[in-house]
Amino acid sequence: MSTETPSLRIGDVAKLVGTTPRTIRYYEEIGLLPEAPSRPSGGHRVYTDAEVERLREVMRLKELLGVTLDELKTLLAAEESRATVRAQLRRDDVAPPRRRELLAQALGHIDRQLELVERRAAELAKLKSELGETRKRVRRKIRELETLAETGTDWGDTRSARILKSASAEGAFPPAPAQPQSTPEPAR
Repeated sequence: MSTETPSLRIGDVAKLVGTTPRTIRYYEEIGLLPEAPSRPSGGHRVYTDAEVERLREVMRLKELLGVTLDELKTLLAAEESRATVRAQLRRDDVAPPRRRELLAQALGHIDRQLELVERRAAELAKLKSELGETRKRVRRKIRELETLAETGTDWGDTRSARILKSASAEGAFPPAPAQPQSTPEPAR
């Protein structure tokens, strides 16, 4: 009984990882995935388990970080370089000065990856802060309107009413849904 897994064709891989064959071909074209090896005329490109795992990692990083394809290429190139360094460090015959050089190289690759992740984290933190401030303003407006309603004050000339009217006029709020017209019941 063979423990070798069968190689997969592009449509099978696409279904397995949740993408399209066209995306896989594009990723190969721009270097995110290895190019297809030469194959006989009419032969189908088959993918190894390692290539499927690479595609999964590409898709995971793209989704997780929301990076551009160029940023993703940089991130993956750094990861490949780190893998090469790790392989060299695992050898027993590496002299301490060379081991130090390799570790310094790995550190440079890690720093590039961290820079990209930190930039994304900063962008997300900024968006979170902006949304938090907007939420505070909206809650304050709601409290103001509730206070006016409780006191029976006509809020038509208040600052909040003017702001809401202005925002509504500028299209900041979608129009209220139309109320269904009640139809009189037929006389019996």
